[in-house]
Amino acid sequence: MDYQVKHFSELTTKEFYEVVKLRTAVFVVEQQCPYQEVDAADENAWHTWLTEGTELIGYTRIIDLGAAVTFGRVLIKAEYRKRNLGAKLVAETLKAIAEKYPQRPIKIGAQAHLTDFYGSFGFKPVSEVYLEDGIPHVDMLKQA
Repeated sequence: MDYQVKHFSELTTKEFYEVVKLRTAVFVVEQQCPYQEVDAADENAWHTWLTEGTELIGYTRIIDLGAAVTFGRVLIKAEYRKRNLGAKLVAETLKAIAEKYPQRPIKIGAQAHLTDFYGSFGFKPVSEVYLEDGIPHVDMLKQA
């Protein structure tokens, strides 16, 4: 397993293509959420991913919000799930955030069914459950 972190400005065309292809497969097709998957945040984000060999199998993006940092678009390719790779991916993402944005709180919009998963990394719910693209979400915060 290899973990990569690159700013948008450092991505090759092929890398961004593979990222967008996988994000669309998971969030738009698999989760049946027709929404603008590629957005303006991509251009200013740090893109992180797990590979096995040359295959992209997991992804997150990190965004500087000013007073806080967020990460999202967390995914593991379907055939690689149930192998604890989501936890590895989030742990690596949190390390990258600590290196790039030390002592900053991290605020995420988590799918509500993953509250306990993110709680295991120190995140606490800070909102009521709300719908985003038809999926229940909750805002969660990890203090610096």
